[in-house]
Amino acid sequence: MAKKRPQTKAKPRSAGVDDREVPVVGAREPCPCGSGRRYKACHGRAASQAATELVQRPFEGLPGEADWVALRELVPAATVELTLKEGLPEGVPSVTLATVLPMAWPALRRDDGAVLLGVQNDISSGDLSRDLADTLLRALETAPGSPVQGRRVPADGPRLQDLLAPDGAFVPVVHPGFEFWVPDAQNAAPDVAASLERANEAAIPTVKLAGVEAAYWCETPEKNHLRWVMPHPEEQLLDALARLHAAGESSLGEGTRLVGSFRAHGLTVPVWDLPRGVTAGDVEGPAVAFAERLRAALDVDAPLDAGERRARGGLTNRQVTLS
Repeated sequence: MAKKRPQTKAKPRSAGVDDREVPVVGAREPCPCGSGRRYKACHGRAASQAATELVQRPFEGLPGEADWVALRELVPAATVELTLKEGLPEGVPSVTLATVLPMAWPALRRDDGAVLLGVQNDISSGDLSRDLADTLLRALETAPGSPVQGRRVPADGPRLQDLLAPDGAFVPVVHPGFEFWVPDAQNAAPDVAASLERANEAAIPTVKLAGVEAAYWCETPEKNHLRWVMPHPEEQLLDALARLHAAGESSLGEGTRLVGSFRAHGLTVPVWDLPRGVTAGDVEGPAVAFAERLRAALDVDAPLDAGERRARGGLTNRQVTLS
């Protein structure tokens, strides 16, 4: 009979160890915190739990939730000035959300102390709001002139909803390129200049409509599109879109067509195909008129008829989940 191995009692987690600073190692390796346990049974357990618990609507409760989703998933180059609950710390003149930052940095503190926070970065947990909040807090304390690197975020850390003013305005400014990265793009460092050039070449021309919320026109080589992030409950919205589609009232003018929708961060994003020559200005008026028709359709609670059910099935079959 094989001898039993003597049982050793693992030491408790080392006092004074910041969970956020414990590096990630192999699951069966000793935990770097010094507890004597394997990583998967110590700090790796919390990291695994945080990574698997997906928050479906990470921006819920923030001003401009639909625009947060658009900047995360749809818009190449845009910025928004953020308002913190506790005000700006000394030495930080502004905090700006940006779609993308040079070198894909999660955040950047400029030489003048201003903070840029990127929203289109990879995340380490299932809660995008918590990841962004952690990056923002570290950026506020980073030395001016330095980027902020990604890291594993603690499961009990604050979220954006804890840091941002609930009544702060959220007004995206869409840019034609990424020159907002640096105060003087002509004299940017070589690596930043190269990243800027690559980003500008890949950016799809995009315009935010002025007459409705969270609707973005974009131009692609084949055709133009309107992508409109809507905050309504998905089932109710699909029913309303189906009613309008079956009635022939879902277009935005001649040659335009509602073709489907995206799912992104708990919200639905209807998408219209537009003829190549249709500009953002051309759909401003039709979008406002459509919003009125949609509002009326959302108020209808009668069951869908056969034609509306077919229309809904077609729209559902053309849904694509982005997140």
